[in-house]
Amino acid sequence: MKNFFTFMFVLLLSFNCSAQNQTINVADHGIKPGKDVTLEVYQLIKSLEGKKNITLFFPKGQYEFYPENAYEEYRAVTNHDNSMKKIALPIYNFDNFTLDGNGSTFMFHGLISPIVVEGSRNTTLKNFSIDWDKSFVNELKVIKNNTEENSFVVEVANNKFGFEIKNNQLLFNHYSWQDIIGQNIAFDSETRSPIWQTRSYYLKPQPKKASKVIKLDKNTIKFVNYTKKTPPIGTVIATYGKSPGSNRLAPGIHLSNSKDNFLNDVTVLQSGGMGLIAERCENVSLDKFIVTSRDGRTIAARADATHFLGCKGTIKLENCLFEHMLDDGINVHGAYVKVVKYLGNKTFLCETSHVQQIGFLFGEKGDEVMITSRETILPVFKTEIEDVEILNERRTLITVTEMPEALPEGKLSLENLTWYPDLYMNKNIIRENRARSALITTKGKVLVENNYFSSQMHGILIEGDNNKWYESGGVQDITIRNNTFNTIGYGNGLSYPLLASPLFTPSQRIGDKKFHRNINFSNNIIKSFNGHVAQAFSVKGLQITNNTIEMVKDYPTGSKLPSISLDYCEDVTIEKNKYKNFDFPIRIDKKENCTSVKVKRNKGVK
Repeated sequence: MKNFFTFMFVLLLSFNCSAQNQTINVADHGIKPGKDVTLEVYQLIKSLEGKKNITLFFPKGQYEFYPENAYEEYRAVTNHDNSMKKIALPIYNFDNFTLDGNGSTFMFHGLISPIVVEGSRNTTLKNFSIDWDKSFVNELKVIKNNTEENSFVVEVANNKFGFEIKNNQLLFNHYSWQDIIGQNIAFDSETRSPIWQTRSYYLKPQPKKASKVIKLDKNTIKFVNYTKKTPPIGTVIATYGKSPGSNRLAPGIHLSNSKDNFLNDVTVLQSGGMGLIAERCENVSLDKFIVTSRDGRTIAARADATHFLGCKGTIKLENCLFEHMLDDGINVHGAYVKVVKYLGNKTFLCETSHVQQIGFLFGEKGDEVMITSRETILPVFKTEIEDVEILNERRTLITVTEMPEALPEGKLSLENLTWYPDLYMNKNIIRENRARSALITTKGKVLVENNYFSSQMHGILIEGDNNKWYESGGVQDITIRNNTFNTIGYGNGLSYPLLASPLFTPSQRIGDKKFHRNINFSNNIIKSFNGHVAQAFSVKGLQITNNTIEMVKDYPTGSKLPSISLDYCEDVTIEKNKYKNFDFPIRIDKKENCTSVKVKRNKGVK
C-alpha cells in the first residue's frame, strides 16, 4: 500500500513540475518586501485569470498584507465561523498554478484570510511562512501567585493593542475587534505543553466566591478566585475568545473544491483558526508542512493544525511538524446530514446541524450515499443522489435514485460514501498541543507509520459522531504501526494512545453490527506514565500486537483504568505486547458482550 501511495504521488508531482512553463516575478510588478502589497498582489493574480501553467515567484523578504484593500466575499468555511472574508491571495479556478515564496514571510494584520484555493487543479504552494504581527491568542504568563487567597498576577504578552476591564470583565483589544476571555487553557512554560491537570487552571469566575479581575498597569493583571487551583508561577494561560462565533475566523490556508493540491516547505506560525482546512478536495499532499509558534509566543493556531472534511483521493502527510496549536494535529472525516423529514418521491429534507458546518456542500448528483440510523449510527440502505436543491445554508432537498421497501422508525441521517479519502502519514511529529494528535474517521485505506505523537488527550481517536459535530466515517481498513506515542494524555491521565469508539449519547442504542472495522495497531513504542494502550467500543477486527510499552515518570504514574479496554468488540487479537518497568498492576478488561477475543503471550500483564 505504501508503494502504491508513493507511485501515485510521484506521478502527480512529476506532472505538476513538468507543466510549469511561465514564471512571473512579483518584483517586476512593483511588489516588494517591507510594505503593504495586498492590492498589488490581488491585481496581479486577477490579471492571470484564464491562464495556465503559472508560477508566481516572490523574491525572499517579508511582505505585509492588510485587510483594507483585500478582496472580500462571504465564505462558509467548514469547522470555522462563516462571515465576510478578506482574502489576501485568492487562487480561484486556476490550472497548474504555483505560489513560490522563495523563503519569504507573508505577514498579516487583522482579520484577513491569507490563502484560499478554490475550484483549482494542480496547485502548488511552497517555500514561505504565514504569520501575524499580533497573535490571535492572548497569552498571560503568571509572574506572582498567592495560594492562600487563590490569586495570581499575569503579564500580558503581545500587548500591541492593550486591554481593558469593564464590569469585572477582561477585554483584549485586537486590530479591529475585542476578545473576551472565552475558551482558555493553561500551558507549562518549561514543557511548552498543556500543564498537568490543566482543567484546574481554567479561567472562569468561581461560584460562591468573590471573583475579581484587576488591571494593575498596562502590562499586568491580577485575578482573584478565577481558577479552581492557583496556577504555578511560569504558567502561560492562553485565552482565545468565544466559540462558536468569534474565534475561528481566519484559517491560514483554505483549500476548497480543488484537485491535486501540493504544499511543500510551508510554515504557519500563527492563524486565527486552523493552520490548514481542506473541504471537498481530491488529493492533498503535504511535505514539510509546519505549524508551530515563533520565538516569544507559546501558541501557533487557534484550532487544528490540519483538518480535512469531505475529501477524496489520497491525503498524504510526510515530514510535517504540528505543535503548539489549540486543537488537534489532524482530523480527517466525512459528514452526516440530519434527515428532518422524508417528503416522499425519494426526497429527503436534510439539515446541516452544527453551526460551524453550515454552508458545507454535502453532496452532488452521482454521489453514493448511505441512509443511516441516528440511533445506532449503523447503515440502513445504500443509494445514489439524483438531485440536490439547496434551500439555504442549513437545509437542502436531496433526491435519491432508489429507496428501501420501508424506512425504519426513528431518526435518520445521510452519509456521503463517495467523498472519503485514503490517508497516508509517515515521519510526522505531532506534539505539545491541546486535544488529540490525530482524529481519523474515513472509510478509505489508512496507513499511519513512523510518526511521533505526544498530546494532551488521546493519541489517535477513531470516532464517528451522529449527534454533535456529525463527523462521519466508520473506518474499514486502518493500520497504525511503528509509531512512538510519548506520555499520551498528560492533560489528566485518562486518555489512550488509541481510542476507537463512536460517540454515543444516552438517547442512542447499540445496533446489531459493529461501527468500526479492521484496525491494526502493531509494533508501536508507547512511553507511558499510566500503562494505557487502547480503548475500543463497537469494533470488529481489532489487532493489538507486538507493541512495547515502557514506563516513564514525566507525570504522576499509576492508573485505575485498564491498559486495554474492550466493549462490544468482535474478532480481537491482543498478542505479544511487552510492558516494561511498571510498578503498578497492568490489566486487560473485556465486557461479556465481546466475542472472539484472543489474549496471549503478553509480557508484564498482572
